[in-house]
Amino acid sequence: MEYVTLQNGIKMPKLGFGVYQMRDLEECEEAVMHALKVGYRLIDTAAVYGNEEAVGKAIKRSGVTREDIFLTTKLWVQDVSYDGAKAAFEASLKRLDVDYIDLYLIHQPYGDVNGAWRAMQKLYEEGNIKAIGVSNFASDRLVDFALTNKLIPMVNQVEFHPFNQQESARKVMEKYGIQVEGWAPFAEGQHDLFHNETLQAIADKHGKSITQVVLRWHMQLGIVAIPKSVHAERIEENFDIFDFELDAEDIATIDDLDENKVLFVIHDDPEFIEAIHQRKIHD
Repeated sequence: MEYVTLQNGIKMPKLGFGVYQMRDLEECEEAVMHALKVGYRLIDTAAVYGNEEAVGKAIKRSGVTREDIFLTTKLWVQDVSYDGAKAAFEASLKRLDVDYIDLYLIHQPYGDVNGAWRAMQKLYEEGNIKAIGVSNFASDRLVDFALTNKLIPMVNQVEFHPFNQQESARKVMEKYGIQVEGWAPFAEGQHDLFHNETLQAIADKHGKSITQVVLRWHMQLGIVAIPKSVHAERIEENFDIFDFELDAEDIATIDDLDENKVLFVIHDDPEFIEAIHQRKIHD
């Protein structure tokens, strides 16, 4: 496994396992179990995913020492306030059946984020959280947040894949010592990523698959990636990326795929914000 070191000295695996949209709890539990067996040590969930309990069961059943697992969960919009964050954190701990969280993120940049952050800072200082961060924060919001709070976010989890490489946002995060973590590393198959001729040529060159090339690209850029799958063979394939390296030409070729635009969520869309505020945890 390869690691990044967060601004507080905590080591975070570069490659993790995501469980977004895993609504079948038995399937989720088995997938996480298999991921841990294969060697993944970063597991990424969220309160709103509705599968924290399944993740916790998998961790318990896996036999992997808790201290060897980097567990991430997230605070949902309706709990984004000082008191809400404290209560939601305790609820996540209970569902996960663990004593602490390695990384706790504000899931969306809405609500009383400063109040929630004060609660998270307190939980961090008390040792209940090893690292705190945010998710889906645009650069302007992120800089303002960093300049007006005691602690700077240690991580910002954002959409990141070959078609949206977040170049300007990455520069801002680097300036403030904020680790980039990418969701949707395969762009959820958009732009026919799994059959992209450019990526396939690089994959053929290294005797690897397109998904392995994309994840290796993340690793070499220093971006934490959290691919997800419920299929054992895919989980194994996605982990098999530590025995090769892309060369400078490969990196430049993938860089040229960047369209510099989001494929999924426009976070300043009023209709999206209205919808996200109405979405209940576990709905």
